[in-house]
Amino acid sequence: MRLTVAQALVRFLAVQQVERDGVPTPFFAGCLGIFGHGNLSGMGQALSEGHLRYVPARNEQSMVHVATAYARQRNRLATWACTSSVGPGATNMVTGAAVATVNRLPVLLLPGDTFATRAPHPVLQQIEAPHDAIMTANDAFKPVSRFFDRITRPEQLVPSLLEAMRVLTDPAETGAVVLALPEDLQTEAVEVPDAFLEERVWTIWRRPPAPGAIERAVALIASAQRPLIVAGGGTVYAEALSELHAFSALTGIPVCETQAGRGALLSDNPLALGAVGATGTAAANAMAAEADVVIGVGTRWGDFTTASKTAFQDPGVRFVNVNVASLDVHKHAGVAVEADAREALVALRAALTGHRAPAAWTTRAGELSGAWARTVAELVAPGPADAPLRQSAVIGAVNDVAGDSGVVVNAAGSAPGDLHKLWRARDPLGKGYHVEYGFSCMGYEVPGGMGVKLAAPEREVWVLVGDASWLMSPGELVTAVQERIPIRIVLVDNHGYASIGALSRSVGSAGFGTILRSADNGQLPRDDNGGLPAPLPVDLAASVAALGVPVTRAETLEELRSALEGMRGAAGPTCVYVETDRYQGVPDFDGWWDVPVAEVGGEASVREARAAYERARARQRAYVETN
Repeated sequence: MRLTVAQALVRFLAVQQVERDGVPTPFFAGCLGIFGHGNLSGMGQALSEGHLRYVPARNEQSMVHVATAYARQRNRLATWACTSSVGPGATNMVTGAAVATVNRLPVLLLPGDTFATRAPHPVLQQIEAPHDAIMTANDAFKPVSRFFDRITRPEQLVPSLLEAMRVLTDPAETGAVVLALPEDLQTEAVEVPDAFLEERVWTIWRRPPAPGAIERAVALIASAQRPLIVAGGGTVYAEALSELHAFSALTGIPVCETQAGRGALLSDNPLALGAVGATGTAAANAMAAEADVVIGVGTRWGDFTTASKTAFQDPGVRFVNVNVASLDVHKHAGVAVEADAREALVALRAALTGHRAPAAWTTRAGELSGAWARTVAELVAPGPADAPLRQSAVIGAVNDVAGDSGVVVNAAGSAPGDLHKLWRARDPLGKGYHVEYGFSCMGYEVPGGMGVKLAAPEREVWVLVGDASWLMSPGELVTAVQERIPIRIVLVDNHGYASIGALSRSVGSAGFGTILRSADNGQLPRDDNGGLPAPLPVDLAASVAALGVPVTRAETLEELRSALEGMRGAAGPTCVYVETDRYQGVPDFDGWWDVPVAEVGGEASVREARAAYERARARQRAYVETN
């Protein structure tokens, strides 16, 4: 069939299916996009034919966040494509590509590119490099994508799309896939085989573990006196939660969780310790410090999970790594079980039948888990009546209204750390907690919530977003209004960068540059300079209303709870605005994050912070025990 390159591409995407465990489903829900001269007459004309759903967006970065969140909620079994014009539209998507790739989530990006013929040269929005005639702005995607191709001839389309689908549907390799499309090429005709446009099913086979790897892992786990499981996002994406629960129950091994793995075990399970690491709970971090064998399931061992290599302090601690990605499975010199998480847990459970961790260790986990539940209840309780609301109380209220099926969405600021500690997981499918903390991208929350709602229309989606992150990317809320996507926004305003402010104070810098106030005598406000100027005359609640979204202002916890309940079931996006105290944070619970402090500083506070940093860093270690 003779089609334009763009027509062939769109029709191909429309018939791609993916299956796992014998259940096929369309892989692409549609295409998000913004048209310019670089893609209007090509991709725009092709999408107008209606073979693939098209949703116009407002911000290129945000539309990639929508696709990324959709893919996560669907456990990597479905996603969206995103198209932009050449130039700034394309480079706006680079941050979104990084978010997808870091989090190992599939998105397909289709940026326009400069003319393949170079006839109009340089074309509008073209970057010229005197040392590289083929470089364009789209080369910026290369470090943040899992597969990149610039299609400069129509004949390249078929093999390039097949390669793109190979990567997108590979759980070990997936991430952002970028096909740069020169604007003239998009409109050129190509003869494509009929088979290319027929329905194609990409099967995601569950990779079984090697018997020898299971033997090594079993021998190490059986020898452990203090074993601990760290469940990561791969456990959730593999839909291995029932197997994790069964394995933990059979062996008596407690479970703690990364950000992406949060909710892998229900919080009322006595073996559920909650978050681990720099943003971890008192229960998880206490057990982690003593564990002698740590079983990582579907985690990439980020520094927050390992608390910058200080979380696991047993001198002889060893690791078992279960992961589909070879990049992750060999970290910490662990016993490598390169396999699907569900298949590996089934094999480990069968091989360890009759084996249990020492009873004292299991009992201690239950005691610490119960104690932590009581701590959470205290932290989310209302503060003094005459004091500003605490963010922890806001989280408790959202947690309650979300119930068993609601989803909380967040990404940046102080909320991710507080959520990681405080959220009580109640959803047996592990999909009630959606915090993007691989890249922790400000501006992710609203489009991320849209992606979750599109992927799971039966769930209420609660978007918890701080003032700073809201200001990064509010425009996509207009798309939510346009498409009638009923997300529930909780806009928390503490008039500054609360997370980085606290970090600044911890390194002796007194919150410099983190308070949203006007400069005083030419100096940026600090937390230690006495009477701060009044907050800026900016009304964030009014900005939400100006975008067409009903907003309620809540000043007390009772008003907040009432507003949250009132938003249930509303037809479109809604919002509640609440101010909180930026200084009332959730404590750290023996978790440490490596943030260097100036070695030479003029202020005593900096010198004191450097001394504390040196003491903490002395506990840092490398995990290099051999098999």
